[in-house]
Amino acid sequence: MYGALLLHSAGQPINEENLTKVLIGANVKVNDAMVKAVVTSLEGVNIEDVLKNAASQVAAQPAQSAQAQHAEKKEEKKVEEKEEKASEEDAAAGLSALFG
Repeated sequence: MYGALLLHSAGQPINEENLTKVLIGANVKVNDAMVKAVVTSLEGVNIEDVLKNAASQVAAQPAQSAQAQHAEKKEEKKVEEKEEKASEEDAAAGLSALFG
């Protein structure tokens, strides 16, 4: 895939011959079946659109992550408040048993 991206960025056609040359140039053992599979899987794919979509998804992840962290903190706060109330009620019940 990196070889295909390299060919794309260089403006070269992504075909078996070019991809094989890139792999040989990178001193990688060439698996002809894998080269053919990569080339076939990329036929008809607009790589520019895929790269743009990937970049926008990566940019959106930090915002989603921040929202998720905020929601988790709210949930933790609610749990802590419930635990505090329960512990206060337990303490009150214990005191009433002393005087009850």
